[in-house]
Amino acid sequence: MKYWFGYLTAGIFAAITWVLMYFGERFATLVDMVYPYVMRTLQTILAQWTASVDFPVWQLLAVVLGVLILASVVLMIVLKWNPIQWFGWVLAVFSCIYMCHMLFWGLNYYAGDLADDMRLEMASYTLEELTEATEYYRDKANNLAQQVNRDGSGNVQFDSFETLAEKAGEGFEVLTYDYHYPVFAGSRLPVKKLGWSDMYTSMGITGVTFGLTGEACVNAQIPDVALPFTMCHEMAHRMCIAPERDANFTGFLACSVHSDVEFQYSAYFMAFRYCYNALNSVNTQSAAAAAARVSNGVSDLLRADMNAYSNFFRSHQDDSATRFADNVNDTYLKVSGDASGVASYGEVCDLLVSWHIQTVVLPSITVKESPFDPYDETQVDLSGIVNAR
Repeated sequence: MKYWFGYLTAGIFAAITWVLMYFGERFATLVDMVYPYVMRTLQTILAQWTASVDFPVWQLLAVVLGVLILASVVLMIVLKWNPIQWFGWVLAVFSCIYMCHMLFWGLNYYAGDLADDMRLEMASYTLEELTEATEYYRDKANNLAQQVNRDGSGNVQFDSFETLAEKAGEGFEVLTYDYHYPVFAGSRLPVKKLGWSDMYTSMGITGVTFGLTGEACVNAQIPDVALPFTMCHEMAHRMCIAPERDANFTGFLACSVHSDVEFQYSAYFMAFRYCYNALNSVNTQSAAAAAARVSNGVSDLLRADMNAYSNFFRSHQDDSATRFADNVNDTYLKVSGDASGVASYGEVCDLLVSWHIQTVVLPSITVKESPFDPYDETQVDLSGIVNAR
């Protein structure tokens, strides 16, 4: 029986995790009212603690855990431990880690949508509305592409990683205090450089946020044009905005209201890419014609930046590693409560189109009304009034 204690312990942790997830799904309204605000405070405390070092603490802990597991394998061989018993305790360790992750951060997947917190009306949209939004983001990106710094070859040249990280919090401060969105009132501490960048680049991973240490980490190797957006995306996760579509939208918002043109360009560059990819994925002749029309309006600078962005990942990614990472991430997201899995990254397009309609299109539609004149018979219904002319 002693050989199965590890499996029993792992089962207990798994059962607690299941109860937490069931509670989150069953009582999503209650979770939304309390959990994100409590956990946001915890994330702020953890971020302040881990900010004392400039490397990701969670990666150090991962190395320590790996060394301990390797050492236990050696001891298992030397001391002739039962491998079935050994595996049970290893399983219990990982089951405990995942349980803690769900308890202290993961239930954010069951909180309300960011659109609800921002009073952003979400509805189905037409191909024309998608096209108009894509053109809007394209035009903004075209304009901003002329304003950012470039090197002698015309490539985008932003500030250093450290400088961008220091400035990234400004957008969240504006959203919180100027636009009055308390959902963005979390830790604005700088993100950290993600260690083992070569490995993550080969898998197409741009950033990682680890809730148990309150650390938002970004791959410093990715193209400059995507750095500000990615920094704000990972900071959004640290602010307990869990779904990828919501974190992407937050990245856009925080960068778009930033005073620095580098952040603004990153916002509209990424927004255009997401909307254009969505438009290009619609398999109709009308959509193909619209995508071609949008593409024809892309400036030379923006097109060069888009090509450079795509070429970077095409030349650095390993197909097998990327496929493995995508499968792991897809499984994690679906198990954690995001039914769309990795497809949720692209679903930010729904938010971007709705935001464009609500904040750009509708305010531009004005109806000029004549002032009311009680003596104007064309404005007053006189029917039924005796002696009325």
